[in-house]
Amino acid sequence: MTLFALSPDPLDGPALHRRLHSLTDGAVVVFEGVVRNHHNHQAVTALAYEGVEALAAETFAAIEQEAIAQFGLSQVIAIHRVGQVPAGEPAVWVGVASPHRDAAFAGCRYVIDELKQRLPIWKKELYEDGHARWVNEA
Repeated sequence: MTLFALSPDPLDGPALHRRLHSLTDGAVVVFEGVVRNHHNHQAVTALAYEGVEALAAETFAAIEQEAIAQFGLSQVIAIHRVGQVPAGEPAVWVGVASPHRDAAFAGCRYVIDELKQRLPIWKKELYEDGHARWVNEA
């Protein structure tokens, strides 16, 4: 099973985690990216994300196929928030399942790294002092 979505709603990590379990896989690895309350010595209250579902889904499909081929993953789930995400809340959730742990760890790392590099998502930092700034970096 694979699943990708952009979501304006808070991410339900436990529910997503349950979707990865199967009798044929011996490993499930999850990465949850949480909004920090600071960046470059500035207090951050939230991040605002924008993305286009069709473009993002196409990019995810390519990353997913690469990860399955390279690591033998049986399941890949990735959900990225859009809209305003307060500090302390997850902005991205990636989970993979595989028969073996080495492949699951490596595959999960590959998926999140490639999503951060290639997914067409734009991020704006919202600061405690009321200012905001679009950023390109992770």
